[in-house]
Amino acid sequence: MKVHVEIDCTPEEARSFMGLPDVGKANDIYVDTITKAMKGVSNPEQLQDYAKHLAPMGQIGLKMFQNFVEGSLNAAAAGGSMKSSGKKGD
Repeated sequence: MKVHVEIDCTPEEARSFMGLPDVGKANDIYVDTITKAMKGVSNPEQLQDYAKHLAPMGQIGLKMFQNFVEGSLNAAAAGGSMKSSGKKGD
């Protein structure tokens, strides 16, 4: 037996429903800081050094974020191929 529930809500509504904090202001500050730092970048090595120092937890944080994004993309690709497979019982 499969049950499919679809909820139509905004990201803000979902965040508050799940009890997650609003980090919009912190994100704005973080983005402004990175934007200001990136204005002086003239080569890829300099960009990588800035990213290592500005990212939360340095290079470890960047690697965790990269793994998260890659995992999400792989899961989305796998989910899309399963839905389009035409498997009976869906």
